[in-house]
Amino acid sequence: MNGASPLLTPAEWQALGLSMKVAAWCVALIAVPGIGCGWLLARRDFPGKPLVDGLVHVPLVLPPVVTGYLLLLLLGPRGPLGGWLEQVLGLRVAFAWTGAVIASAAVSFPLMVRSVRLAIELVDVRLEEAATMLGAGPLRRFLTLTLPLSLPGVLTGMVLSFARSLGEFGATITLAGNVAGETRTLPLAIFSGIATPGGDAPALRLVLISVAVSLLALTASEILSRRLRRRLGGG
Repeated sequence: MNGASPLLTPAEWQALGLSMKVAAWCVALIAVPGIGCGWLLARRDFPGKPLVDGLVHVPLVLPPVVTGYLLLLLLGPRGPLGGWLEQVLGLRVAFAWTGAVIASAAVSFPLMVRSVRLAIELVDVRLEEAATMLGAGPLRRFLTLTLPLSLPGVLTGMVLSFARSLGEFGATITLAGNVAGETRTLPLAIFSGIATPGGDAPALRLVLISVAVSLLALTASEILSRRLRRRLGGG
């Protein structure tokens, strides 16, 4: 039958696919350092710890466009790191999808660290001390005891980071731009639709898709976290 319109246009499917790709790479990029940083802030005292804690969490309170601009100064073609990456490794960050990943990672990292830190702080230190007395080294103790017990928090941090990446706008448009097919994620596609005459209906479709994907991710996270808590609690 003719006249039936598709759920999304090819360009909108492309924006959705790019958003999922960027969010997945964002989580992959920050998972290990986020767990390490969360453990460090939860279990170690060291000079300058409040400063490190503040630096880790400052993207939560900075306007995202400021975060994006600072990243552009660092990773742009004329930036001290961006120029080197492009010339030596052939890796372009600014105005590329990799820039969208880094922008998302920068604003999502505090959520990952905070979730992991709170989860590790809930692990009884006496269990770790007992493992040490039984001969477990720091790495083995972490991998076999601390990390498994804090898995619900780790999972929560990963899902929150994924969802935050899906909704990231300010830092992404500043560092990666709004290039159709290259860096135009869902939020940027929504912005483009709103700014285009007659684009309200496509923008609304993408808004509904964004809400549905975010709710699905959060719901899945809650279900998995409850199952993990039941297993860890022996119930």
